Amino acid sequence: MRLQWLCLPLMAVMLVGCAAKTNHRSSCAQQLEAAWQELDLAKAEGFAGTVSYSKALTLITGAKTQQQFEAYAGCTRKAEKARFYIRESRAGR
Repeated sequence: MRLQWLCLPLMAVMLVGCAAKTNHRSSCAQQLEAAWQELDLAKAEGFAGTVSYSKALTLITGAKTQQQFEAYAGCTRKAEKARFYIRESRAGR
């Protein structure tokens, strides 16, 4: 009986942990996809040499790495920041 009362909270904590881990999964994937497309467009427009473009590429690479390790919240933040730098690059900054 005691074992059941101990296992129940442990299982609840594990389930909550799993749910939190996948919370940003779709957002990460969507932001990364959009960032890659915008980066390709910026490259095609000739902005590949700018500092902002380089920052964006570094951030996208980091976001992809975080996605691989299921760190979806960090992935989403990095991809959003990369998209900001891509806009800056296309604006000539």
